Amino acid sequence: MRTLVSVLFFLAIFSCAAAYDPLDPNGNITVKWDIMSWTPDGYVAAVTVNNFQMYRHIMSPGWTLGWTWARREVIWAAVGAEATEQGDCSRFKGNVPHCCKKTPTFVDLLPGVPYNQQFTNCCKGGVLSAWGQDPSTAVSSFQLSVGSAGTTNRTVRLPRNFTLLGPGTGYTCGKARIVPPTIFLTSAGRRRTQALMTWNVTCSYSQLQARKYPSCCVSLSSFYNSTIVHCPSCTCGCQDKRNCIQSDSKMLSVVEDDAKRKGNGLPLLQCTRHMCPVRVHWHVMLNYKEYWRVKVSITNFNYQMNYTHWTLVMQHPNFNNVTQVFSFDYKPLIAYSSINDTGMFYGMKFFNDRLVQAGEFGFVQSEMLLQKDKNTFTLREGWAFPRKVYFNGDECQFPPPDVYPFLPNSAQKILLSFSALISLFFFLFIAI
Repeated sequence: MRTLVSVLFFLAIFSCAAAYDPLDPNGNITVKWDIMSWTPDGYVAAVTVNNFQMYRHIMSPGWTLGWTWARREVIWAAVGAEATEQGDCSRFKGNVPHCCKKTPTFVDLLPGVPYNQQFTNCCKGGVLSAWGQDPSTAVSSFQLSVGSAGTTNRTVRLPRNFTLLGPGTGYTCGKARIVPPTIFLTSAGRRRTQALMTWNVTCSYSQLQARKYPSCCVSLSSFYNSTIVHCPSCTCGCQDKRNCIQSDSKMLSVVEDDAKRKGNGLPLLQCTRHMCPVRVHWHVMLNYKEYWRVKVSITNFNYQMNYTHWTLVMQHPNFNNVTQVFSFDYKPLIAYSSINDTGMFYGMKFFNDRLVQAGEFGFVQSEMLLQKDKNTFTLREGWAFPRKVYFNGDECQFPPPDVYPFLPNSAQKILLSFSALISLFFFLFIAI
């Protein structure tokens, strides 16, 4: 019995930790329902999807939000979003509701819809920026007119079993919880109004739940060692290697043309040892007296995936002294550093418009010039390499630390020998 309790306790801790990100401990997606007015058989609500994740954005084809009604509620009308299925509305005569399903599923409208179908912060195809990229575009809203529901705060029943796809799996949503009504300010800012009733639903992301294998890996190299440490074999799973495309295959041009035409986001990878869609390479280039230089390259191995508004987050103790960032691709990178809550490490975030599919232009790269912190700087024991790397909010797999490019022992011996030689010349000069 004690063993069973221990196992259950371990699983509970493990499941909670899987959704915890130390670089973004408060990151989540919060769905807020604000009842704005009552109707004869229900209410009108504004539903807002806020992406509070610092580094993970929602890319095309966007978010999908679902729930289960507590009773036999229906949706008479929707503005700014639409249900993917109408369901069975045969019990209604005359006006037919927008959706009669017990478990409706909603998606954002596409850009360019008629004005009378739009709502505040809607119609972006479900794409949401990460909060660290642009808070103003990390929000999406739509309006629902709900019928066959309660018409007072006491009679309304909260929906349950919320689900969120963003666009894939990985999100787990908690229960809806009533919170203080949202306060609104008029355009002039002189009058405050509030919702009649508000509840929140918090959805957290777990990379382990989203996929069995990582989605990216890290390779390493340096100027002081000729060894290039590649991503570990089968980092992202080798069971799909039969479905990959060799770089010298005759089908390559057909695949690239098909990817440009369809852009459907289906995974079709270039054959590699690691079989990851994305690889991040960190190269220590030069070591100056007061500065050191690093090149970061990102390669896309997916022939049918363009990464738009991607993010790269790296954790390194010397990122508080970034002097310059140089970009050599067609779009400039934006980089800035920030300290985490522990005050121990600094992270650098790179934002760019687009990383196109695998092929001739399927990579971006940038160089950084960092000022040395003389109290901590060293090239030994892997210090020059990042501690963690995240691409689009997912942690990338590193090679084992014992295979990192090491600093040859001969480097110190040469330095000591050179110093001894200088001392000898100085001694002879004084003697003369």
